[in-house]
This record gives sequence, structure tokens and C-alpha cells, in this order.
Amino acid sequence: MKTIAAVVENYIETKPFLLNALAQGIINLTSLSRNMLPDLQQELGKDVKQGAIVMALKRLSEDLDFRMNHKIVKVLKNIGEITVRSSLVDYTFAVSDTILNKQADLIADIKNYTDIFYTSSRGVSETNIVISESVSQLVDKHFVGEKLLHKFENLASITVKLPKDNVSTPGVYYFIFQRLAWEGIIINEVISTSFEFTILVSDEEVDLAFKVIKDLKSI
Repeated sequence: MKTIAAVVENYIETKPFLLNALAQGIINLTSLSRNMLPDLQQELGKDVKQGAIVMALKRLSEDLDFRMNHKIVKVLKNIGEITVRSSLVDYTFAVSDTILNKQADLIADIKNYTDIFYTSSRGVSETNIVISESVSQLVDKHFVGEKLLHKFENLASITVKLPKDNVSTPGVYYFIFQRLAWEGIIINEVISTSFEFTILVSDEEVDLAFKVIKDLKSI
């Protein structure tokens, strides 16, 4: 038998932005319960008192405050070095039988450049290359004949080192990207390893994105 508390929690958990706002105590529970009332009554198949929803939300918000803030904040306070690189170009090519050989040629060409940014990743049908603008002509040179799907210029990267317990703490990436979304920051690419991630944003937004991430250490 479904309980009001279980249905309320399920409702909140399907709405990530609402979930975080509730955990932070920045939402009016009475107004929220009024909006939730028709959906909850339909799911439970009976009339539900608004006060019961408010009580369920109050208990849930207190529990969420512990589950989300105490675990995630602990990770965020231990964020390591934050590195910013500017003047980057982002290429996306269609995967082909020849593209790996061309990547190898590119890497051989840039291996003696000591102060450039380069990373690549491969999906099912696309290969992505991010490289410093100063050597981007080498991509144009080596990838002649490959199908270019997208090319974005005037980008900057922010690389963040995370503590090792980030891999066992749910919601860390969500929390970070939610804060960036709240500021209206558009993320062109996300590149990650186990203990660090890199985002690509426009040069115009990099200062704000850096501030958002840096401020996470003091929440």
C-alpha cells in the first residue's frame, strides 16, 4: 500500500531542481503542497489533506539536508586545483576507418609542443578533438577528407581535480552542473576521468563558470 510519504518522496525525486531547492530550504512548502495535491490524489486514488503533504515534505527536506548536503559538501570542500585554459578549438568528426591513423599523425606532430592543450574522445559515431588554437591548423591539415560535423572556436576549458571519494558519493556532478545551469552557462563539452573533469565553455562565460566552481569550496 502506497503511503503519502512514499508518494511525496517519489514525486520530488523525479524533479531534480525541486529536489535541491527542497534540500536547501528555499521553497515554500505550503505552496508546493498545493501544486502537488492533484497529482498525489490521482496516484493514491483518494482525497489527501494538504497538511499531510506539508508534513511529509518537512520530514523529507530534513532528511535530504543530511543526505545531500553533508555528503556532497564534504566532497566539494576538498576540490583540488582548478586550471583554466583559453583560446581552444573544439572539433567533432564522424567516425571513419581512417580517423585513428590521422589522430596518430596529429599526435606525432604536436608531441614536441610543450605548452598546448590537447584532448580527444571517441563515441559510437563521433570523434571529438579539443586543441589549442595556436596549433589548430594541424587538425585542418591532417583531417582533410574526414567528415567535420562541428567546429567551435573561442572556447576555454576549466579542469577540476576532485577528491577520491567523489566516485562513491552520488550527486556530486549533478550538484556542480546544476549550479552552472542556474547561472545560464552553456557547456560545450564535458571530458572526465575518475578524479578530474574538464568543461568547455565560451571565452565570454569562463570567468563566471570559474567563479561558480570556485565558490563551491565555500558552500
